[in-house]
Amino acid sequence: MSILTQNKLPLSSQRHFHTCPSLTIRTTRVHCLAATTTKRKTEPNQLVIEPRLVPPPPSKATGSTPPRLNDPSLQSTWSHRAWVASGCTTVLISLAKSIVGAANLHVWAEPTLAALVGYIVADLGSGVYHWGIDNYGGDSTPIFGAQIEAFQGHHKWPWTITRRQFANNLHALARAITFVVLPIDLICDDPIVLGFVSTCSGCIMFSQQFHAWAHMTKSRLPPLVAALQDLGILVSRSQHAAHHRPPYNNNYCIVSGVWNEFLDNQQVFEALEMLLFFKLGVRPRSWSEPNSDWTEETEAPSQLTPNL
Repeated sequence: MSILTQNKLPLSSQRHFHTCPSLTIRTTRVHCLAATTTKRKTEPNQLVIEPRLVPPPPSKATGSTPPRLNDPSLQSTWSHRAWVASGCTTVLISLAKSIVGAANLHVWAEPTLAALVGYIVADLGSGVYHWGIDNYGGDSTPIFGAQIEAFQGHHKWPWTITRRQFANNLHALARAITFVVLPIDLICDDPIVLGFVSTCSGCIMFSQQFHAWAHMTKSRLPPLVAALQDLGILVSRSQHAAHHRPPYNNNYCIVSGVWNEFLDNQQVFEALEMLLFFKLGVRPRSWSEPNSDWTEETEAPSQLTPNL
């Protein structure tokens, strides 16, 4: 029986055979999905997509750049001035009718008390309204969309409210006051009711101006306004400044601010937010981490020139 000759490699070749560059060893690591999760069973080769919590997209209040110093959106138009004149007229009519009626009936205590109640209610109303448009809706919301957009942009560039001209700042509220107060002026002669209506509506209409004053430095304020702020009759600069610091969910009232401490300590707005969430499934913006639209940007040096 013949023996086939075998070719053997030299020992030196055998010793260095594993260093041949043409030989490459690849390893593949396979993970078993069923072994890494205890939440649910999966079939082999089944694609599993885990749910992810995606935060709601941030609402865009304004553009990516702040309004210019001479931006037309900050200036008053004749339409704005007409609405402010109309609102002021209806408020003054109700106040005058209240004074005349009180003089005729020789009753002063009740109309005066009603006016004080109107002032206090106006502050509460400004807080509820401010809370609502800060936390719900957007620029496409019917009726309130423009104001929601403006208030959202106000959180990013709060100094713009000090650059708005007077009628530009008040015209939206003045229009609403005109439609609400004018019918009351025409049909009501009760000095007590009119005392409440005149003070409450007047404070609501001018609340945006009180708001603007709360953003000004004391040196830029008229002395009377600064004194009223120091007395707590108008919302103070320090109190409203807390609203523009994280978590942006307090100090909503902007007439006198007398309600702010009570509403915040009793967590009234937090309770309303929970109620709306469980009833309607709507989350307020205050529950989300503040995004760039709510991060305050200060004035540039070129924007410090007063708007004449």
